[in-house]
Amino acid sequence: MTRSRPFLRRSHLATAAFLCGGALGAVAATGAVPASPPARKASAPTAEEAERFVKTAESRLEALLIKSQRAEWVAENFITDDTQQITAEANEELLKANGELALAARRYNGLKLPADTARKLKLMQLTLMIPDDQERARFTRLATSMTSAYGMARYCPQKADGSKDTCLPLDELEKIMAESRDPAQLKDAWVGWHAQSKSYKQDYVRYVALSNKGSRAMGFADTGALWRSGYDMSPAAFSADIERSWRQVQPLYESLHTYVRFKLRQTYGPDVVPATGPIPAHLLGNMWSQSWENIYPLVKPAARPGDYDLSQVLAQRGTSAKEMVKYAEGFYTSLGMEALPETFWERSLLTKPQDREVVCHASAWDIDQQQDVRVKMCIRPTEEDFITIHHELGHIYYDLAYRRQPTLFRNGANDGFHEAIGDTVALSITPDYLKRLGLMKADDRPGDDIDNLLMQALRKVAFLPFAYKVDAWRWQVYAGQVKPQEYDKAWWSLSETYQGISRPAPMQADGFDAGAKFHVAADVAYARYFVAHLLQFQFQRALCREAGYTGPLHSCSIFGNRKAGEKYQAMLSLGASKPWPEALKAMTGEEQLDGSALIEYFAPLKAWLDQQNALLAQSDAALKR
Repeated sequence: MTRSRPFLRRSHLATAAFLCGGALGAVAATGAVPASPPARKASAPTAEEAERFVKTAESRLEALLIKSQRAEWVAENFITDDTQQITAEANEELLKANGELALAARRYNGLKLPADTARKLKLMQLTLMIPDDQERARFTRLATSMTSAYGMARYCPQKADGSKDTCLPLDELEKIMAESRDPAQLKDAWVGWHAQSKSYKQDYVRYVALSNKGSRAMGFADTGALWRSGYDMSPAAFSADIERSWRQVQPLYESLHTYVRFKLRQTYGPDVVPATGPIPAHLLGNMWSQSWENIYPLVKPAARPGDYDLSQVLAQRGTSAKEMVKYAEGFYTSLGMEALPETFWERSLLTKPQDREVVCHASAWDIDQQQDVRVKMCIRPTEEDFITIHHELGHIYYDLAYRRQPTLFRNGANDGFHEAIGDTVALSITPDYLKRLGLMKADDRPGDDIDNLLMQALRKVAFLPFAYKVDAWRWQVYAGQVKPQEYDKAWWSLSETYQGISRPAPMQADGFDAGAKFHVAADVAYARYFVAHLLQFQFQRALCREAGYTGPLHSCSIFGNRKAGEKYQAMLSLGASKPWPEALKAMTGEEQLDGSALIEYFAPLKAWLDQQNALLAQSDAALKR
């Protein structure tokens, strides 16, 4: 579920602002260009020269990107000092070459050029530059080291006698967070994992300083501004657009938050959950409180007839990891898209190896920008992973759709597009879809609209403020507004402001709670996920209309509809060749990020939540009298 840090193309990276923009930078910061011979005056740049430059640059970038991507794949599947070193060296080579190209691209600024060439040159300069060889090497090694430290982190609880118990990796701690209903156990798992990131806090501080140095060398205020510049608008305009969009959907989130707090208070009691204010973060069923579907049993509507459990069905059938992927592949092929290449099945990692450590965080990979596409995911037969693999294949099918574009356009229209593709498909995982797959019988009881919408809201709506918060924090860090000693203070201030959650234990003086999230340790920009969580509903509304569907948006599944598939494929094939508002308009008729489709999707739930909150408030008031 990620696309990795800016200069590494690991798990979905190639974006123009990523491919070029994550790290096209190394040499240029010094302004050191080879001097022209004294007797000759440099000739003026021409459009023909610019065309040749872009063609040569793309060829060079493609070879280095493939080399870097292969190194990254090995490093995440075999975590050793050697693979980390190989990866760092490959990425350093890419970083250096990209910097040389970014500097050279400036020569053609201001020329009248074909639109495609002008766009490529612009994207090529969305980059950071680290000219010093030693600093560049340190930068790549810090990046690799932090990701590996995250992947190898373990929490070793203490027994009552003070001795260490069995050490727990993240996936086992996540299982506790999802399934336990013991507040003390939840708190211990939460605090234990969040303590692990302190080990690489100083590496992160050094990384931020080097990253900012490289961004400023290219004329950006800081790395946060560089990231925001990758959305075909100014950094300030992007920040304002995200805030505007958040304000659209905030009332829905607040209604959900109020309802969940009431229900958790009923479960855990007033000594654990307050009547008002933030919810303790360890009680929401997820290590980062980013999605709340695991607490559905605690908050589901009373006396509802639905009892269908997809996880139970998958487990009882002994559904293999490959079968899980086959279900997802079948959705895309039902839309008229191609079958996955044979090499996908030969080279993907679908289950957790027993003989070594791997980074299990789900990710999709485009190794050669053609058909060597892969997934790395430790798949379990659960509803969560069923949804996740539909999401990951969205990345893969986007890669396959735009593979015929030039190198610099082999990416999503923006990073949010790449995340939204598979999420849009996941919105079509409806009871009707499950019945057509044979995973739900005619007499199964999946629950009514409110049941299903509440579950979706716990996944989708609960996620929005978290997605906003992660980069709101990093924008402040990169801008120098938050110093290392204030990392946790700023993180929890934003957590309370946007998510309405609180830390379950006092902050530690040297804490680094933000670093307990993979995307911070790996320096993966996160605003893309906020963008994607709105875009997916805009995409779904447009595709359902294309399919001729006229019912409630939340009941629509485009599974098997070739007309909707053609519309989708046409947009996917554009890649990054057009500014994202143009790509959005081509499919939806809309030109900006808009929360109205999400609001439409959840409208019945919003009315129900407000009704329930009023009733619960009256009940709570009566108990106090």
